[in-house]
Amino acid sequence: MFTESKKQKTMSSSSNQQNMITQGTSFVGDLISEAGFRIEGNVNGTIKTSGKVVVGKTGVINGTLEGVNADFEGGFSGKLKLSGTLTLKASAYVEGEVEVVKLAVEPGATFNANCSMKGGVKELNKGEQQKIISKTEKTKSGTMCHLITKHLL
Repeated sequence: MFTESKKQKTMSSSSNQQNMITQGTSFVGDLISEAGFRIEGNVNGTIKTSGKVVVGKTGVINGTLEGVNADFEGGFSGKLKLSGTLTLKASAYVEGEVEVVKLAVEPGATFNANCSMKGGVKELNKGEQQKIISKTEKTKSGTMCHLITKHLL
């Protein structure tokens, strides 16, 4: 009886744990964890997690990031794949390939990426046709965005 409640507490508390790469630390290789990450140092490699990834102002990731949600104040270069939301604060710098469901970008953030938004598109009926319009726009904050829009004909 007492053992079961202890096991449940242990399992729920492990999801609240967070891995940390502190400022001044460099890591080269693959990181795989169910818990989230706080990155203030440098990571060169792959991070896979079902937790949240927070990259602070001094944090930089070069490589691949696969997870659910991520908040960036620091830098990223590589391939980023999230099943949830990517949030870019004003000091963030992201370049490479990005695949997310939701994207939130504060003015001042640098977002130079090929971005694919997944999960929010409704399927078209076979009888409907679409026209794809592709253009590059400069936002008020100076960020260049490549927009692809679909219009029904």
